[in-house]
Amino acid sequence: MHIHILGICGTFMGGLALIARELGYKVTGSDANVYPPMSTQLAQQGITLNSGYSAENLNPQPDQVIIGNALSRGNPEVEAVLNQALNYTSGAQWLAEHVLHKRWVLAVAGTHGKTTTTSMLAWILEDLGYEAGFLIGGIPLNFGISARLGSSDFFVIEADEYDSAFFDKRSKFVHYRPRTLILNNLEYDHADIFPDLAAIQRQFQHLIRTVPSEGLIIQPEAETNLEPVINAGCWSAITNTGINSNADWQANLLQADGSIFEISFQGQLQARLNWNLTGEHNVYNALAAIAAARHVGVLPKDAAQALSKFKNVKRRMEIIARIRELIIYDDFAHHPTAIATTLDGLRKQVGSAKIIAVVELRSNTMQMGVHQDTLAPALQLADVAMVYQTSSLSLSLAADNLTCYTDLDILIAEIVQQAVANTHIVLMSNGSFGNIYQKLPLALT
Repeated sequence: MHIHILGICGTFMGGLALIARELGYKVTGSDANVYPPMSTQLAQQGITLNSGYSAENLNPQPDQVIIGNALSRGNPEVEAVLNQALNYTSGAQWLAEHVLHKRWVLAVAGTHGKTTTTSMLAWILEDLGYEAGFLIGGIPLNFGISARLGSSDFFVIEADEYDSAFFDKRSKFVHYRPRTLILNNLEYDHADIFPDLAAIQRQFQHLIRTVPSEGLIIQPEAETNLEPVINAGCWSAITNTGINSNADWQANLLQADGSIFEISFQGQLQARLNWNLTGEHNVYNALAAIAAARHVGVLPKDAAQALSKFKNVKRRMEIIARIRELIIYDDFAHHPTAIATTLDGLRKQVGSAKIIAVVELRSNTMQMGVHQDTLAPALQLADVAMVYQTSSLSLSLAADNLTCYTDLDILIAEIVQQAVANTHIVLMSNGSFGNIYQKLPLALT
């Protein structure tokens, strides 16, 4: 069977390609920009890639076309699919029908922390020999790949609330039907497709309705935006997480930066975790992953031991350069809450050392100005904050430590000027950031 994927170089669609190849299908694909690392990963699996969209890419005619949610009507290849009456579906629907049916699905949903928590959970199961499949919106360093079919009944998936396709505006996660569901948090995001928070909550309500009565939902104790979602109707058991609280799953921080903490369940000490990650957000991620793993039979002490070997995910506070006494991090944070929690963890780790936070306003929500009033406060723990926006944007951001730039070269020159000994430079973007990841280290040498 020949499957052709439109938007194949996206992390989700590229992961589908890897899984389809494992299932024995012939896989080809198209994307507007074919570039590493996904292009390299796919080519190594014998998957033919087309750069750009064209009707010619559908010759020879595939048995099925999987259309990514970044594509819309007017795209020449989409139009060819419709005009030729080819069999097509969304990535989420294909995954549900060909991979997830009859498997124990462990899904991780929420505005923040999905990729990291999914990676933690997949690694716990891997370390304990469960041989689970997974599909993750990033590349966990413990695996080096973003997806695999797996050989057991278990499948771990990052459950994204973004829409499925131009012809299916339901959130992708509605297709997954998890038995174990982690709800990390819920905030307003994706302003390009959701008019308000209530619209997102409605999709989460749909997700909860798909969890069986024998299933389990895991959520933070103090996440107020999830309360109306649960109250709208829930037929599954719920367990909650918290730090120094009365939650079912509790963390007692032994280091303020979250690098060492004790784990208790219903008041009984289960394990102690000493690991390389920092930040209270990662403590919550770990608690959720441990709780989910217990649902399939993993003892908390064994899960904690696995997490002590967890290497994080690419682009999650990943150290990309050490130059003299400077450290440069690449971080995927692109929402004020994620930015604030990331900087909080770093500040608690490095103390009074200088922190320079550099943010690219790239996401649709950021560019629409939705977070204009909350971005500057999110950067307050940085000694110096720099925001890069294109000249077409006109967001008004004001804070004593914050400067906006529309010229990337000038921004890089200012970082060089500000970077004294023992400085931590955090580059925050969900995109390529004008190749700053290569340009800045060169400028600092």
